[in-house]
Amino acid sequence: MNNIYNFLSSAWRELLEENKQHNAFIPFLLLLITVPFSMAINNILLGVFVISSFFYIRRNKMIFSWAYLLPMLLFLWMCFSYLWSVDKERTLSAIPKEIALLLVPIAFLLIPSFTKEQRDKLIKYYSYTMLFFVLFFLIRAVLRFILTKETSVFFYHGPDNETDTGLVPRLLNAIHVSVYVAIAFFYFFIKEHKNKIERLASLLLFVFVLLLASKNIILVFVLLILIQIFFYSKMANRLRLRNLTLILILLGIILSFGKIKERFLIEFTSNTEKSISHNVKVNNEVGVNNISIYEAWNNKKFTHNDFFPGTSFRVYQFRMFKDFLDEEPIFWKGFGLNASLNKLLEKEKQYNLYPGYGTFNFHNQYVQNFAELGAIGFVLLLIILIINTKKAFNSKDFMHIAFAILMLSLFLTESFLWRQRGVVFFTTFYCLFNFINNPSVKKN
Repeated sequence: MNNIYNFLSSAWRELLEENKQHNAFIPFLLLLITVPFSMAINNILLGVFVISSFFYIRRNKMIFSWAYLLPMLLFLWMCFSYLWSVDKERTLSAIPKEIALLLVPIAFLLIPSFTKEQRDKLIKYYSYTMLFFVLFFLIRAVLRFILTKETSVFFYHGPDNETDTGLVPRLLNAIHVSVYVAIAFFYFFIKEHKNKIERLASLLLFVFVLLLASKNIILVFVLLILIQIFFYSKMANRLRLRNLTLILILLGIILSFGKIKERFLIEFTSNTEKSISHNVKVNNEVGVNNISIYEAWNNKKFTHNDFFPGTSFRVYQFRMFKDFLDEEPIFWKGFGLNASLNKLLEKEKQYNLYPGYGTFNFHNQYVQNFAELGAIGFVLLLIILIINTKKAFNSKDFMHIAFAILMLSLFLTESFLWRQRGVVFFTTFYCLFNFINNPSVKKN
């Protein structure tokens, strides 16, 4: 208990000292660490950070950068899409959720750049906050297990993807949380000299990402660990084939673990030409079919007993996007921000899907941008990601590299920027990593 008090006391003094050197340090940190919390809190702190940046208007000359201007242009294009939106009400309600794309870059144009040391401290405190966040949900899961004896409390959202019977509530989205936690994991993992607490933190965060069982994130997560070990760590030159073999064996053990294995097997078995029937009761009907990738792309009709595993459903959604390109004049401008729902519902009826599938968005940020914002919105997103990835590899900063690769892969399976938490998370880290040479704060 005394150690915790000393740590918090030391952290508080350090935060106050850093805020003396840079008045936006604490406001930005609070914005960063509250992404998984209530959106009302996060919105207030976004306002506080932007207001704190106004104090620098007269002290610093604003330096423009395409890295910051592009997210702002993307937001403005989202606003313009209201003019041609096929669902103006949904577009209008979605625009405020994307405001971080405008406000965070504006704030970064006004404030002095964070120094490398300040940036590292921001990531440090973000990572420790995520550690406390993980501890809370792990303790909650243990208590639930004691009461219910159900192992499902340790995984994902729980059985049948219900609201809050698993490791994290569905409102937080387990896949998104796994990304938040993965960034924190790499802060601890890449440290050259770890103390016992940092080693334990690495282990807990690693296990938590696996328990959330997001297939795409797990694969990219493990790949990033291998890249760091073999190309960016000091021991990279000393590693042999034997070490790689041991790591692959460890990965095999991880993937063979119960619930994680189950989620991967569903995806692998869907990669066939024929569906696989299961005697599972859904809505009191027997014979649910796992739709294969081939069927998702080719079937002219489905039945209400057809179930789409994650990959198959995303293939089906991409097929719908292709249909829209052929049938609708959306190439340049799209349907309008968040305006594709009614069109997807029409496709649900056309293809006789089980009611509810049509309410899901495209689950692919690239497709989502193209379908709703047209080729212009798609190109703007690509340029943002290219700039981010190019700078990450040029800087050889592994934290930036991990963020860039996680975003590239996450956008293949999630419409991350269409969720308010997602857009705040992406924009804050994007601006933090892609800072420009605005005059830095002079130390007292």
